[in-house]
Amino acid sequence: MASRQIVLDTETTGLEPSQGHRIIEIGCVELVNRRLTGRHYHQYIQPEREIDQGALEVHGISNDFLSDKPVFAKVVDEFVDFIDGAELIIHNAPFDIGFMDHEFKLAGYKVKKTVDICGVIDSLVLARKKHPGQKNNLDALCKRYAIDNSKRDLHGALLDAEILADVYLMMTGGQTSLHLSSESESDDDTMRDAGQAGIIRLDKSRKRLPVIAASNEELEAHQALLATINKKSDGHCLWLNTDEQQA
Repeated sequence: MASRQIVLDTETTGLEPSQGHRIIEIGCVELVNRRLTGRHYHQYIQPEREIDQGALEVHGISNDFLSDKPVFAKVVDEFVDFIDGAELIIHNAPFDIGFMDHEFKLAGYKVKKTVDICGVIDSLVLARKKHPGQKNNLDALCKRYAIDNSKRDLHGALLDAEILADVYLMMTGGQTSLHLSSESESDDDTMRDAGQAGIIRLDKSRKRLPVIAASNEELEAHQALLATINKKSDGHCLWLNTDEQQA
């Protein structure tokens, strides 16, 4: 059975649903078997209240912009249809889940809690386990995994969900295929099958790749660099120690 995951992010009027704050934007992207499918859900929402100044400075979404957008109760069916049965991937999941459950309650919706219809993975918890004692916000993780977030001047739910999808795939082992959807796959049966399996097998009859050994100059430059590293680390250059053990 295909594994379906939804990377989700929200923007809100403030920090606490218990203080009457509401969701104003939802962004989701779909992964199936750890591959981006190209399907997404994105919706701005009229919160029926003012946006806190602090929140406005984070996401830049104004009440004027949201004045003609639908309220949550009008979009809840479409939203639930998109996430139902999937495993949600959310950075700091309790925040978003708390707001979603609050919106379900205010709408008098049949779904009472998000966890009743979806599994949840908190990517912040994963990041803290993998990188203890380090910054693990989305910007820090993008820098750590060399993911381009140059367009992220302000927070936006869909953009953040797209970035988080890249971060999650890198943090949990890398993306297994570059195919975005079945529509973009090659008509070649071999390539299509390989993309579905996440493995591209090379032809056994292919020409062997040449093995090019390092030149004496390159070896000397390598040893000089290791010596510099060893000196600056007070004799703790692991590569140099490994080379000496092998010698």
